[in-house]
Amino acid sequence: MQVFDKIISDRGSRYAVSGGAARNRDEVAAFIAELKRNKRFAKATHNSWAAILNGEPVKDDDGESGAGALMLQMLERAGLQDHVVVVTRWYGGKHLGGDRFRHVADAMRHYLRETGLGD
Repeated sequence: MQVFDKIISDRGSRYAVSGGAARNRDEVAAFIAELKRNKRFAKATHNSWAAILNGEPVKDDDGESGAGALMLQMLERAGLQDHVVVVTRWYGGKHLGGDRFRHVADAMRHYLRETGLGD
């Protein structure tokens, strides 16, 4: 499990990105459970995730509507399979509008760049 915390801050909202190997939904569930063992992540407003498992795209927006689809698109472009990526957001009290999608994309780019898994 790789975790990059406090990578983006905007109008009080804070973002982190995490990821690791996952070959099936059970492994994704175990990854999310492990991440949430950290109380900080358990108390997050959103833990949106995406993965391509055996060629099947799966995602969960966790209330951050549209985040999973964007994350899947980026995973497909990077050709990353059997790996789950989680973008975590702690809501800061102000709506971010479309900027929240930019932050999700930036978090994904950060993860792919820092792990060397992108392109």
